[in-house]
Amino acid sequence: MAAWHAMDRAQVYDALRTSPEGLSPEEIAQRLEQYGRNELEERGLRSPLAVLLAQFTEIMVLVLIVAAIVSFLIGETTDAIIIMVIVILNAILGFVQEYRAERAIAALRELAVPTVRVRRSGQVREIEATQLVPGDIIVLEAGNRVPADAWVSDAVNLRVEEAALTGESVAVDKTSATIEGEDIPLGDRRNMLFMGTAVAYGRGMGIVTGTGMRTELGKIADLLQEVAEEKTPLQRRMAELGKWLALGALAIVALVF
Repeated sequence: MAAWHAMDRAQVYDALRTSPEGLSPEEIAQRLEQYGRNELEERGLRSPLAVLLAQFTEIMVLVLIVAAIVSFLIGETTDAIIIMVIVILNAILGFVQEYRAERAIAALRELAVPTVRVRRSGQVREIEATQLVPGDIIVLEAGNRVPADAWVSDAVNLRVEEAALTGESVAVDKTSATIEGEDIPLGDRRNMLFMGTAVAYGRGMGIVTGTGMRTELGKIADLLQEVAEEKTPLQRRMAELGKWLALGALAIVALVF
């Protein structure tokens, strides 16, 4: 199937099995079951406590904690305090950085909207945005945030602010004309509306082509949650050094006692 932006109006209606009158209640129920709710999913996010505790699992950090305890036991209180201050500052810095990354998906969810106007069975009504399905006809005007990805079916001086998705600082004029080319940047797909962007001027209607995690914003959310944490070469060398220091410390303790 061709990309949505490369289709004309008739092709979009046909591909989504919908019409200008919108979907019937039976079709909506079936598609809700098939595609799920129109919302971004959070998978495998750690709690703040888990993120904080993870800061104390590095070998070097554990070595420093042991060093602080030993310093305190032999009466070197000042050294113990200095070491623990370093450990705590390191933990705070690591926690702030990792927690911000963990909450990136929450920031994306804030771009969602609670309600949207939609044409169903020939009537315009307001519904919860989470109930949108592919094939729905959404009605938008200045000030609205786009609730899902959609093909522009009607546009009257319609301009959309897409900085949140494309980085484009100027509102983009939207059109219902077909855009030639399969693999073109999102910012050039002027006949498409994207979830999380905002209508800056004019009004229009769109045929929903993707909801939830099937939107462009959903793809970003999915990538954010699939990124595996990988240690840098320096971190790997420090971890190896920490292991040897720990073994050396144990050996010295064994010799002393």
